[in-house]
Amino acid sequence: MLVTVVTIFPEMFPGPLAYSLLGRALGKYWALKTINLRDFATDKHKKVDDTPYGGGAGMVMKADVVDEALRNALSFYAKLPKLIFMTPRGIIFSQKLAHNLIAENETGMIILCGRYEGVDQRAIDYWKINYNMLEISIGDYILFGGEIPAMVIIDTCLRLVPGMMNNSESLQQESFSIDLLEYPQYTKPAVWRGENVPPVLLSGNHKEIAMWRTEKSEQITKAVRPDLWAKYKTTKP
Repeated sequence: MLVTVVTIFPEMFPGPLAYSLLGRALGKYWALKTINLRDFATDKHKKVDDTPYGGGAGMVMKADVVDEALRNALSFYAKLPKLIFMTPRGIIFSQKLAHNLIAENETGMIILCGRYEGVDQRAIDYWKINYNMLEISIGDYILFGGEIPAMVIIDTCLRLVPGMMNNSESLQQESFSIDLLEYPQYTKPAVWRGENVPPVLLSGNHKEIAMWRTEKSEQITKAVRPDLWAKYKTTKP
């Protein structure tokens, strides 16, 4: 899978994506390409933004520059990839959306990282209408730019690519996979600072262990994420 990031800060990548399982898989299960928006600016100062029509604070990324950069990104794909624009105005990213992005994806993805006050709406509309570009947000807060959110999208989605994870079972048991937060985890030593590992986990009874884990997941989700708990109750087996 080829992941292309369109940004004014290509030096930020791969960054954290170069480490652990994801880093070891780079070049084997996925490839990363960065495209510098400034390479498509038409003036001598390599300007990618300008003042907003109508006035107001900040700068807006230029439609012509963004359009040319995205067209260049498309040239590296034989089939249309998933196109994503990172913006606080987008739909909230979730584990379900990550699954959908991977399940529907045979080619890869292009991620446009916004900066400043955003991107000229004409470019957004054009790429949404003609190339099904998705506007995605990773949460209800504002960052300086879309690069860190892009890394979140890449990390989350690539974990779902077949062969990426050594233990596929862990993907099914993680938080949000079934609208529950994950149960508590323990490892050796069995006693630490006077605290014992729950006896059921040492029993060898897999049925009772599974029941204990489900019960703990439900307790934690109900206490910490009532929104998830309400959703889980409507789909609980």
